[in-house]
Amino acid sequence: MVIDRALLKASWQTWGGSPERAGPYWLQWVWTLLFCAVVAAGFTILGFFAFAQDSSNAWRNWAGWAEWYGRNFIISLTIGALIHIVFDLLGLLWRGRAVIAGWKAWQRTLYFSGVPLLCTGIGWPLGVWLAGANVAEWASGPRSANLIVGSLLLSLLLTFIFHQYFSLKARQHQAEKNAAEAQLRLLQGQIEPHFLFNTLANVISLIDQDPARAKQMLESFTDYLRSSLTSLRHDQATLGSELALAHAYLCLLKVRMEDRLQFDINNDPALHGAKLPPLMLQPLVENAIHHGLEPKLEGGRVQVRASVDGDTLVLQVSDDGMGLAAPARRRGAGMALSNLRERLLAQYGSRASLTLTAAAPGTVATLRLPFEKALPV
Repeated sequence: MVIDRALLKASWQTWGGSPERAGPYWLQWVWTLLFCAVVAAGFTILGFFAFAQDSSNAWRNWAGWAEWYGRNFIISLTIGALIHIVFDLLGLLWRGRAVIAGWKAWQRTLYFSGVPLLCTGIGWPLGVWLAGANVAEWASGPRSANLIVGSLLLSLLLTFIFHQYFSLKARQHQAEKNAAEAQLRLLQGQIEPHFLFNTLANVISLIDQDPARAKQMLESFTDYLRSSLTSLRHDQATLGSELALAHAYLCLLKVRMEDRLQFDINNDPALHGAKLPPLMLQPLVENAIHHGLEPKLEGGRVQVRASVDGDTLVLQVSDDGMGLAAPARRRGAGMALSNLRERLLAQYGSRASLTLTAAAPGTVATLRLPFEKALPV
């Protein structure tokens, strides 16, 4: 997996407060480490403000800064790691936190408040011990009452910080996801005028010269519109509907390109009820035609395959066209794939992927996403 800016942003946005996490698992621990480092710096500065008596010497005592920052970092990391582990364990228990995503607002608030509070109560004395202090003396000394009250207040402060931060990130991620879905709806509702006009112009030109072919193109165009408009009305699609849309599109292009286009669709009919977001397969087929076969004088073949690998649904679109190393890519090449990757990140996090590999000749696009239980077909 390539660690680029988009993946880092998605991983950061889904750290701590999202039902789905993007990016590799180790990256989530990097964010936890950095967050604890920042919290430790804040408490170190707060401690110097509260307890540094000599403004001229204490603030310039770099050894003191390093010592107390080290202690605060150990305590913060102990608490942060404990919260991280408990959230992960509960996430595994509740099937990737899908159950949590369906909770009501007050239930999520209680969950994201209760876990940090519990872990802070356990992690604080554990962190104090790991930092080198004697917890027994710390709890039973002459200033134990003040230390315990102060620790409880700091625990509540840490809980408040964690809860507010995670809640803010969850709301921000949900708002961005809603905005992305709204933008997708807008884009889905705008069938490319160039494609529409070209198809209708082809039908008109064929009416006098080849009425049978004009009728065939119009019938294929009607099937394509019916399939595409049906996809727009639902948040979820099935593999069967996605394959039907791809077939209608390829049949329409076949009438226009004639012998320059050959295609076949291979799949197990038992998979047709598998759930997936709408318009996942169509951009890959369009990309194979527009950037692979249309620029090639003799055309070529497009193959669509659907299979299951364990708990993963694998969709593969291959062509023997111009390939990834073509000297001149058409305008807009890569935009559809970039949008598709953003949708996958928002929907599945790191559980889905889209890869392009070079063939000999042509290109193979492979889409891997969780295989969800089939619906009745």
